[in-house]
Amino acid sequence: MGKWMIITGVVLLMAGILVYYVPGIFNWFGKLPGDIRIENDSSKFFLPVTSMILISIILTLIVNIIRYFMK
Repeated sequence: MGKWMIITGVVLLMAGILVYYVPGIFNWFGKLPGDIRIENDSSKFFLPVTSMILISIILTLIVNIIRYFMK
């Protein structure tokens, strides 16, 4: 469990550094085809369906690769 917490912390740290020093790196998030964005005069609704599916696939691949090499 401790190894997973350390790996998670390092990944979050690297993502934070990327967002801080290269703020335009995630401009694509929420602008993919399939992301739902409804804006009216009085309200806004945003549901990043496609972006979240893509992130889920990437995280699943990363976790499976890590689990494969930790055996």
